[in-house]
Amino acid sequence: MIVGAVLDDNGRPVCCEMWPGNTTDVKTMMPVVERLRHRFGIGQFCIVADRGMISADTILKLEEQQMSYILGTRMRRVKEIETEILTRAGRYREVYPENADRSQPSSLKVKEVIHDDTRYIVCLNERQARKDAADRQAIIESLKQQLKKGPKMLVGNKGYRRYLKVQKGSAQIDTEKVENESRFDGKWVLTTNSNLTPEQIALKYKELWRVERVFRDVKSLLDTRPVYHQKDENIAGHVFCSFLALVLRKDLDQCLAENKHQFEWNEIKQDLKALKQVEIEENGQRFAIRSECKGVCSKIFQSVHVALPPTIKTLN
Repeated sequence: MIVGAVLDDNGRPVCCEMWPGNTTDVKTMMPVVERLRHRFGIGQFCIVADRGMISADTILKLEEQQMSYILGTRMRRVKEIETEILTRAGRYREVYPENADRSQPSSLKVKEVIHDDTRYIVCLNERQARKDAADRQAIIESLKQQLKKGPKMLVGNKGYRRYLKVQKGSAQIDTEKVENESRFDGKWVLTTNSNLTPEQIALKYKELWRVERVFRDVKSLLDTRPVYHQKDENIAGHVFCSFLALVLRKDLDQCLAENKHQFEWNEIKQDLKALKQVEIEENGQRFAIRSECKGVCSKIFQSVHVALPPTIKTLN
C-alpha cells in the first residue's frame, strides 16, 4: 500500500490517503487534488510537490484547471535546465545568510529565470555547494590513482564512471563532465506558475520536510508497521487510527511548544503510562486513588489545559 498525508500551511495533518502499492507517484496528485477541492470546498490552493510527482500530463492538467503549483525539477534529466537555466547570468537574492549556528535555517539564495514563458527559481545553498565541490574533488583525486591500475577496474564504479571518458580500452578523466557537474553544486531548481516572490516559493518548497517528518513519525514513533490485516477495509482502518494518533501527537507538540517545553517522546509516554487511577472500597465507601504524578506529567497536563484528577476522590 501507499499512504499519503495532506498537511496544512502550519504542518498540521489534515487528512490521509491510500492507494494500492503498485500506484506510481505521478498518478496520485490529481485524484487527491480533486477530492480535496470537493471534500473541503477549496476554491484556490497551491500544490507544492517534489520532483517525483512531476509528469508532463500532471503539469498540463494543473494549468488547464488554473491551479498554482511549485514543483521540484529533475535538474540532470532536463537538458534546458543545465544549458539554459543554470547558465543564465543574474544576481542571487539572499533569503537566509550563512550561519555557523546549525540550529538556524540553512543558508539560502534565490534567482528567478524565465525561459520559454516558464518561470524557474534557482536556489543555492553555498555551504552545500562547497561540500559538493569537495566531495567531487575527492572522487577525482581517487580516480587519478585508480587510473594507474587500468580502466577495467573503473567502468563498473558509478562514482567514477560519471567522470570518465573511455575510448578503445583506455580511460581518462573527462574535464568537460567535471565542469558540467559543478553547475549543480548546492543548487536545486523549481518551476512554478504562482505569483509568489522567489523567496516565498523557495521557502514553501523547503517546507516539504514537514511531510518527511510526518512519515518518519508514523513509521517509528507510532509503530504503524507491521500490518497483519488481510482485508482492505481493516488495513484502511489500521492506517486511519495511526493518522488520528498522529493528529493528537502534533496537537500535543504544538501545546508543549507554546508553553516552551521540549520533551523526548519516550519520556512523555513513560511518564503518562505511569500515571494510573485505581478504585478501592472501604466500609461501603468507594474511592478513586490517583498515583503520584512524576516526571513531565504535570507540565503536559498544564500545556493541554486539562486538570489532573485529585489524589483521592469519593465516588459515592
